[in-house]
Amino acid sequence: MRAAITIHGLSDARTALTAAQALRVPVTLISGPGAGSYGGPAWFNAVVREARAAFPDVRVTAILDCGDAPAHALGAFRAGTRAVRFTGRVDIADKLRDVAAELGAELITDDVETLDLRGERDPLAACMAWLSAHVAA
Repeated sequence: MRAAITIHGLSDARTALTAAQALRVPVTLISGPGAGSYGGPAWFNAVVREARAAFPDVRVTAILDCGDAPAHALGAFRAGTRAVRFTGRVDIADKLRDVAAELGAELITDDVETLDLRGERDPLAACMAWLSAHVAA
């Protein structure tokens, strides 16, 4: 199972990348569930781009969760999002996977184990512990 840190904005992304840089490990960021519908790919891509610019040495995979909304997943791919999570029908996922392959992107349909930074008292410590436990250096 893939492991990721759920981000809800730039502050969360920076915290996760700070931890990854300190530990010298890659990090996978994922938006909140269904964020492709309420935040959209422009917001998500901008957050990821800005966080990456501040931490150019950290290897980052960023996944926009589009829930079961195929139009939002397709829109995310067209907006340049490189990895999209989709939880809808299998036949639609197969079509989206073809689109992703044509664009050099990835469609994720599996469950993702996550650390959600919302509500964490010490987000940096939580990220450090999470990455230490879930990422092979």
